[in-house]
Amino acid sequence: MIKIVLVDDHAVVRSGLRLLLDAQDDLEVVGEAGNAKDAVFRVRALKPDVMLLDVVMPGETGIAALPELLKESPETKVLVLSMEDDPSYVREAFAAGASGYVLKEAADEELVSAVREIAAGGRYVHPTLGARMVTADAEERAAAEADPLTEREREVLRLLALGHTNQEIAGSLYISVRTAESHRAHIMQKLRLSTRAELVRYALSHRLLADDAS
Repeated sequence: MIKIVLVDDHAVVRSGLRLLLDAQDDLEVVGEAGNAKDAVFRVRALKPDVMLLDVVMPGETGIAALPELLKESPETKVLVLSMEDDPSYVREAFAAGASGYVLKEAADEELVSAVREIAAGGRYVHPTLGARMVTADAEERAAAEADPLTEREREVLRLLALGHTNQEIAGSLYISVRTAESHRAHIMQKLRLSTRAELVRYALSHRLLADDAS
């Protein structure tokens, strides 16, 4: 029997989830909580196999509470149940220790399957969200390859190409000389350049000096 604790600030949602899960032969809801603070007490006392955790609740969010919840019961698997369909929420939830992420609009069968999947040690993400995450990751990688520099590194590169010294760059950007030198080293390494002339050519080809063209 898979023991489950429900954490959601809406009692009607918890009631619906309890009816759905208790109707399964291998699932049993052993406790409920309406906020993150109460969830900590429930997980400490009940040590459930699975916790269904809402994201948006009064006070502390579900994701913010995840590390503390897992500290109280490391063996508990957490399935985040949310209306948020942005891939960034999914990444944040998994980074905090979640084992699964399901949208509240999901069908009953999907939710039950997700509970069983993570209870068995697997992971689960709503299929549509999984596809979005793959696409978003690919776009981020492509963007990084096209322009590997951070915004601050582009500022430093622009000033270097204009002939400024590390000391002048440090004063202009309100950073230490050592930080300016570190940025320069990182820029050279990322772009695989070795001379100031190469930096100037790169800056010109990427229109980093366009504002000073006049």
